[in-house]
Amino acid sequence: MKNVIRLHDKTFRVMIPAAQIDSAVAAVAERINADYRDKQLPLFIGVLNGSFMFMSDLMKKIEFDCELSFVKLASYCGTCTTGDVRSLIGLNNSIEGRHVIIVEDIVDTGESIEHMVRDLESRKPASISVCTLFFKPASYSKTVPVEYRAMEIGNEFIVGYGLDYDQLGRNLKDVYVVTD
Repeated sequence: MKNVIRLHDKTFRVMIPAAQIDSAVAAVAERINADYRDKQLPLFIGVLNGSFMFMSDLMKKIEFDCELSFVKLASYCGTCTTGDVRSLIGLNNSIEGRHVIIVEDIVDTGESIEHMVRDLESRKPASISVCTLFFKPASYSKTVPVEYRAMEIGNEFIVGYGLDYDQLGRNLKDVYVVTD
């Protein structure tokens, strides 16, 4: 693990080591296992690109039969959210009557989650829950409940473990915070 890295024009330092992330993923998986083990074939929907590492590690810890799918939304440019959520790849599966768990890498303002939940509700699922690796309570401005929060953080801009800065840093196993 490098303690300091440089991506594009910014310097980052380690904020959360991989072992701490793994413990948080295991804890949130344990809660989901308890809540969904008796539900019929829940559907996990990962939000690309950021959730791919979290989704992969989370699925390895899920102890019941389930299905997976992915959608791709865009709302960031550089280090800031644009406030405009665009669907780049949509969901083709029927979710009517299904229990759906949205898997996000990070929830900050809540724009993406609100957009996605509105879209999914129109498809008549049995339930919709939100699971995120990182939750920024100080930034969150929506009313959609985020039931499964692996970790709460401040308003820092972070990269690693699927999160990026202009497409760099997703492959890092630790999470880094911008220093400049």
